[in-house]
Amino acid sequence: MNTRIPVPGMRSPGVGFEQPFEMLDACHERVLRSLKLLDDLRAYLRTHASDDMARQAARDVLRYFDIAAPLHHQDEELHIFPHLRQRRSDDALLMEIIRRLERDHREMTRAWLRVREPLLGLADHFIGHFSEADEAAFEQFIARYRRHLADEDRCVYPAARAAVDATEQARMGREMAARRG
Repeated sequence: MNTRIPVPGMRSPGVGFEQPFEMLDACHERVLRSLKLLDDLRAYLRTHASDDMARQAARDVLRYFDIAAPLHHQDEELHIFPHLRQRRSDDALLMEIIRRLERDHREMTRAWLRVREPLLGLADHFIGHFSEADEAAFEQFIARYRRHLADEDRCVYPAARAAVDATEQARMGREMAARRG
């Protein structure tokens, strides 16, 4: 029986903002790693008491979705979706997917507030396990994020890569970096 919560490793090398699409791809990888860590934490707590390792895993998930995920959503809403609306507005299916992804961002933000609460409770020693309601919220959050990422990776990012030239990519990268200080 595994008595550790595995921390998923990163497969791709680090990239910088001078490669904004590669940075967005790396963000997706980090989202998936954070979702896996949340799944692993849930599984761990089903057979173990809350301990320092579980609390640290909760803090790691909190840190990603409190800080990095909102910036990633902002990157997409400021750089990816507007370019596609300008250059591919005749693609009705793509426009519908973009509208759904924007709704997802709002709904994922609301869902995060629900998911965040038990993670904070665990991280701060207030709870030692997750309730059935917490588990259901986690399942919905994880499923929505995974579908969202798949839509972006399969459809939106390839279209954006084709629509955004090198000069615009450089500007995107500078703005993305500036938002992160």
